[in-house]
Amino acid sequence: MKSSSRVAAGVAGAVAGYVAIFVLFSLLDFGDRADPITSGLLALFVYSPMGAIGGAVLASRLVSRPGTAPGNGSVASNSLKSLGVAALLCVAGIGIYIAYAYATATPWLNRNGGNPLLVFEVRFPAGATVPTSAQGITIELQTDLNTMPGEVTPAAFYRDGDQRVIAGEVELAFRTSHRQLAVNIQGQPSRIYPIDLTARAPHTPEFGTWRRLDDGSEIRYRAKWPGKT
Repeated sequence: MKSSSRVAAGVAGAVAGYVAIFVLFSLLDFGDRADPITSGLLALFVYSPMGAIGGAVLASRLVSRPGTAPGNGSVASNSLKSLGVAALLCVAGIGIYIAYAYATATPWLNRNGGNPLLVFEVRFPAGATVPTSAQGITIELQTDLNTMPGEVTPAAFYRDGDQRVIAGEVELAFRTSHRQLAVNIQGQPSRIYPIDLTARAPHTPEFGTWRRLDDGSEIRYRAKWPGKT
């Protein structure tokens, strides 16, 4: 068998030995029950590595050429190479995990600058009472991570035939797909509009289609990122 194949077999043996000792340690409930954290650390960093060493040596012996007595040097060399490869794989895996954990440790949408905006328009049924200014209108973006107050833009209010349309914007601070916009007009029931954007809310230059609530009001929206129109 080629040396690379022996090393690969040794790596598999090391992994199997590590996992086997850790599982055995857990099933047989070794360690101090009064201090499970220390027991777990011992299993991870002391006993299981010993199992990895044993697994690598055993696998190296098993894959040696049949009918010949393997030399101690070749078995030891293959075992060391296997353990080295396994250690490098562990380090690479830990590095990838740390990089991923760092990138997703905080769910900010844009950590390097200003947050993107949810720009929206709400169109009310004909005959609905709608203020012509910001007074009496409150906007709140609600997510599973936070709530964020929004603002209306009276200068962007307009009529669409016999229907009144209000416009505004609110920051999208967090990376989550669970969003809804609460539009409250004084003296009227709160209107809650689901916001169907992906967690990263990519920039879109144009509004989406109108989405209707049961009361006949409609909303359309888009995500606007800093530096884009």
